[in-house]
Amino acid sequence: ATAQGHKAVAAKSPKKITWEEFKTRYLNREDTFKYEWVNGIVEKTPRSMDKTQLYILTNLIHFLYVLKTARPGLDGDLVAEGDTFFAGNHRRPDIAYYTKKQIQDARENKDVHPDFVIEVISKQDQMVKVLDKMKDYRNAGVKVIWHIFPQQQEIHVYHGKKMTVCTGDDICSAEPVIEGFTLPVKEVFQ
Repeated sequence: ATAQGHKAVAAKSPKKITWEEFKTRYLNREDTFKYEWVNGIVEKTPRSMDKTQLYILTNLIHFLYVLKTARPGLDGDLVAEGDTFFAGNHRRPDIAYYTKKQIQDARENKDVHPDFVIEVISKQDQMVKVLDKMKDYRNAGVKVIWHIFPQQQEIHVYHGKKMTVCTGDDICSAEPVIEGFTLPVKEVFQ
Protein backbone atom coordinates (compact mmCIF):
# COMPACT_ATOMS: atom_id res chain seq x y z
CA ALA A 1 0.00 0.00 0.00
CA THR A 2 1.17 3.53 -0.66
CA ALA A 3 1.25 6.33 1.85
CA GLN A 4 -2.25 7.34 0.74
CA GLY A 5 -3.57 3.87 1.55
CA HIS A 6 -4.04 2.80 -2.08
CA LYS A 7 -2.51 -0.32 -3.51
CA ALA A 8 0.18 0.25 -6.08
CA VAL A 9 -0.87 -0.92 -9.51
CA ALA A 10 1.83 -2.46 -11.65
CA ALA A 11 1.87 -1.13 -15.17
CA LYS A 12 0.94 -3.86 -17.65
CA SER A 13 3.50 -4.33 -20.35
CA PRO A 14 1.92 -4.87 -23.76
CA LYS A 15 1.68 -8.45 -24.92
CA LYS A 16 3.69 -9.30 -28.04
CA ILE A 17 1.89 -11.03 -30.86
CA THR A 18 3.06 -12.63 -34.09
CA TRP A 19 2.67 -11.02 -37.49
CA GLU A 20 0.19 -13.77 -38.43
CA GLU A 21 -1.93 -12.97 -35.38
CA PHE A 22 -1.74 -9.25 -36.17
CA LYS A 23 -2.87 -9.86 -39.77
CA THR A 24 -5.84 -11.90 -38.56
CA ARG A 25 -6.97 -9.58 -35.77
CA TYR A 26 -5.98 -6.05 -36.85
CA LEU A 27 -4.92 -5.65 -40.46
CA ASN A 28 -8.40 -5.26 -41.93
CA ARG A 29 -10.19 -3.59 -39.03
CA GLU A 30 -12.40 -0.77 -40.12
CA ASP A 31 -12.85 1.63 -37.26
CA THR A 32 -11.55 5.04 -36.29
CA PHE A 33 -8.09 3.73 -35.41
CA LYS A 34 -4.89 2.94 -37.28
CA TYR A 35 -3.17 -0.30 -36.20
CA GLU A 36 0.55 -0.83 -36.70
CA TRP A 37 2.74 -3.77 -35.67
CA VAL A 38 5.95 -2.47 -34.09
CA ASN A 39 8.51 -4.82 -32.51
CA GLY A 40 5.72 -7.38 -32.04
CA ILE A 41 3.46 -4.90 -30.21
CA VAL A 42 0.17 -3.52 -31.59
CA GLU A 43 0.18 0.28 -31.74
CA LYS A 44 -3.34 1.67 -31.83
CA THR A 45 -3.65 5.36 -32.65
CA PRO A 46 -6.46 7.54 -33.93
CA ARG A 47 -6.41 7.87 -37.69
CA SER A 48 -4.50 11.07 -38.16
CA MET A 49 -5.76 12.13 -41.56
CA ASP A 50 -9.45 12.81 -41.03
CA LYS A 51 -12.11 13.91 -43.50
CA THR A 52 -11.31 17.58 -42.88
CA GLN A 53 -7.82 16.94 -44.27
CA LEU A 54 -8.71 14.96 -47.41
CA TYR A 55 -8.19 18.11 -49.47
CA ILE A 56 -4.45 17.78 -48.76
CA LEU A 57 -4.37 14.33 -50.33
CA THR A 58 -6.44 15.43 -53.33
CA ASN A 59 -4.25 18.51 -53.87
CA LEU A 60 -1.11 16.35 -53.88
CA ILE A 61 -2.66 13.71 -56.15
CA HIS A 62 -3.77 16.43 -58.58
CA PHE A 63 -0.29 17.99 -58.57
CA LEU A 64 1.27 14.58 -59.30
CA TYR A 65 -1.26 13.95 -62.09
CA VAL A 66 -0.38 17.25 -63.77
CA LEU A 67 3.33 16.47 -63.36
CA LYS A 68 2.90 12.98 -64.85
CA THR A 69 1.08 14.51 -67.83
CA ALA A 70 4.07 16.78 -68.46
CA ARG A 71 6.63 14.02 -67.75
CA PRO A 72 5.41 10.72 -69.18
CA GLY A 73 8.33 8.82 -67.61
CA LEU A 74 6.84 9.23 -64.11
CA ASP A 75 4.91 6.09 -63.34
CA GLY A 76 4.13 6.11 -59.62
CA ASP A 77 1.15 7.04 -57.48
CA LEU A 78 0.42 8.52 -54.09
CA VAL A 79 -1.30 5.96 -51.86
CA ALA A 80 -3.10 6.64 -48.58
CA GLU A 81 -2.41 4.37 -45.60
CA GLY A 82 -0.77 1.50 -47.46
CA ASP A 83 0.56 -1.40 -45.38
CA THR A 84 4.35 -1.37 -45.51
CA PHE A 85 7.31 -2.65 -43.51
CA PHE A 86 10.04 -0.21 -42.52
CA ALA A 87 13.09 -1.67 -40.76
CA GLY A 88 11.04 -4.72 -39.74
CA ASN A 89 8.07 -2.75 -38.38
CA HIS A 90 4.64 -2.59 -40.00
CA ARG A 91 3.60 1.01 -40.61
CA ARG A 92 0.76 2.75 -42.43
CA PRO A 93 2.04 6.13 -43.58
CA ASP A 94 -0.74 8.65 -44.15
CA ILE A 95 0.45 9.09 -47.74
CA ALA A 96 3.33 7.46 -49.63
CA TYR A 97 4.64 7.41 -53.19
CA TYR A 98 4.99 4.00 -54.83
CA THR A 99 6.46 3.41 -58.26
CA LYS A 100 4.61 1.19 -60.73
CA LYS A 101 7.22 -1.54 -60.10
CA GLN A 102 6.74 -1.31 -56.32
CA ILE A 103 2.98 -1.61 -56.76
CA GLN A 104 3.47 -4.69 -58.96
CA ASP A 105 5.95 -6.19 -56.47
CA ALA A 106 3.47 -5.61 -53.62
CA ARG A 107 0.80 -7.36 -55.69
CA GLU A 108 3.13 -10.36 -55.83
CA ASN A 109 3.48 -10.16 -52.02
CA LYS A 110 7.07 -8.88 -52.14
CA ASP A 111 8.29 -6.47 -49.48
CA VAL A 112 8.50 -2.89 -50.74
CA HIS A 113 8.87 0.43 -49.02
CA PRO A 114 8.42 3.85 -50.54
CA ASP A 115 11.19 6.43 -50.75
CA PHE A 116 8.78 9.35 -50.17
CA VAL A 117 6.48 9.31 -47.13
CA ILE A 118 4.05 11.94 -45.84
CA GLU A 119 2.55 12.12 -42.37
CA VAL A 120 -0.28 14.58 -41.73
CA ILE A 121 0.24 15.71 -38.15
CA SER A 122 -2.93 16.46 -36.24
CA LYS A 123 -3.58 17.55 -32.68
CA GLN A 124 -4.14 13.90 -31.66
CA ASP A 125 -0.64 12.80 -32.71
CA GLN A 126 1.88 12.14 -29.96
CA MET A 127 5.34 13.40 -30.88
CA VAL A 128 7.02 10.33 -29.34
CA LYS A 129 5.13 8.07 -31.74
CA VAL A 130 5.85 10.40 -34.67
CA LEU A 131 9.56 10.28 -33.79
CA ASP A 132 9.44 6.46 -33.55
CA LYS A 133 8.00 6.34 -37.07
CA MET A 134 10.73 8.72 -38.25
CA LYS A 135 13.36 6.38 -36.82
CA ASP A 136 11.84 3.42 -38.70
CA TYR A 137 11.61 5.44 -41.92
CA ARG A 138 15.26 6.55 -41.66
CA ASN A 139 16.47 3.04 -40.76
CA ALA A 140 14.67 1.74 -43.85
CA GLY A 141 16.40 4.34 -46.04
CA VAL A 142 13.37 6.50 -46.89
CA LYS A 143 14.86 9.42 -48.82
CA VAL A 144 12.22 12.15 -48.32
CA ILE A 145 9.71 12.58 -45.51
CA TRP A 146 7.16 15.35 -45.16
CA HIS A 147 5.36 16.22 -41.96
CA ILE A 148 2.33 18.30 -42.88
CA PHE A 149 0.85 20.47 -40.11
CA PRO A 150 -2.59 21.63 -41.37
CA GLN A 151 -3.40 23.84 -38.37
CA GLN A 152 -0.11 25.72 -38.71
CA GLN A 153 -0.13 25.63 -42.54
CA GLU A 154 3.45 24.37 -42.34
CA ILE A 155 5.41 21.47 -43.84
CA HIS A 156 8.63 20.03 -42.42
CA VAL A 157 10.66 18.40 -45.19
CA TYR A 158 13.28 15.82 -44.17
CA HIS A 159 16.15 14.61 -46.34
CA GLY A 160 17.88 12.18 -43.99
CA LYS A 161 18.55 14.08 -40.77
CA LYS A 162 18.34 17.49 -42.43
CA MET A 163 14.99 19.24 -41.92
CA THR A 164 13.63 22.36 -43.61
CA VAL A 165 10.54 24.21 -42.36
CA CYS A 166 8.37 25.48 -45.22
CA THR A 167 5.49 27.97 -45.05
CA GLY A 168 3.53 30.15 -47.47
CA ASP A 169 5.43 30.58 -50.74
CA ASP A 170 8.34 28.32 -49.65
CA ILE A 171 8.90 25.43 -52.06
CA CYS A 172 8.58 21.86 -50.76
CA SER A 173 10.33 19.15 -52.72
CA ALA A 174 10.02 15.38 -53.00
CA GLU A 175 13.17 15.27 -55.12
CA PRO A 176 15.21 13.20 -55.76
CA VAL A 177 12.43 10.61 -55.39
CA ILE A 178 9.97 12.32 -57.74
CA GLU A 179 11.77 14.54 -60.24
CA GLY A 180 9.90 17.83 -60.57
CA PHE A 181 7.66 17.31 -57.51
CA THR A 182 8.22 20.77 -56.10
CA LEU A 183 5.40 23.08 -55.08
CA PRO A 184 4.69 26.00 -52.77
CA VAL A 185 3.26 25.15 -49.36
CA LYS A 186 0.19 27.32 -49.99
CA GLU A 187 -0.79 25.02 -52.90
CA VAL A 188 -0.90 22.04 -50.54
CA PHE A 189 -3.37 23.90 -48.31
CA GLN A 190 -5.54 25.63 -50.95
